Amino acid sequence: MSAKDLIVDLATVDFDNIIADVEAIRAVNPQRHEMEHLTAIVYEDVENGICVGYKDVTDQEFWIRGHMPGMPLMPGVIMLEAAAQLCSYFSQKHDKLGAEMVGFGGLEDVRFRDPILPGQRLVLMGEFIKARRNRMIICRFQGVVGDAMCFEGILKGIPIPVEALAKLKEQASLDSAS
Repeated sequence: MSAKDLIVDLATVDFDNIIADVEAIRAVNPQRHEMEHLTAIVYEDVENGICVGYKDVTDQEFWIRGHMPGMPLMPGVIMLEAAAQLCSYFSQKHDKLGAEMVGFGGLEDVRFRDPILPGQRLVLMGEFIKARRNRMIICRFQGVVGDAMCFEGILKGIPIPVEALAKLKEQASLDSAS
């Protein structure tokens, strides 16, 4: 894999210069506990809509016991969630969508190329292709371990109607109580 194939030449990224740690990510992203899939943000280029972060994959991940016993491989859906959280973080921090919360809107051209194992650092890169305020964001993403491109694709993020969902949740609670 050559640097020209990557969204960002990782040789130019200072991984010791953490822009956002887990607490700073939590201030922007709503995921908690086993659904948090970012360890740090280490690079932002606001002008070009590019962000780099990473997930340190530990032997304590919730999926290890069952995926796959004796050969723990990071599930593709978790790889995609990590990429989505990176893009969501950047979108929310820089108000690209204009929404209280960003949710999955779709995926395109996703390719899984190499496995990711406990003990590895998954480097995530995202690049905004398009942002339609209050409608959708479209981002290209890549996941790399060492010199290997593990996965890549395009994701779409959409606004989550937080207020409307809160009302539905409240109504469901009232319905189940009666």
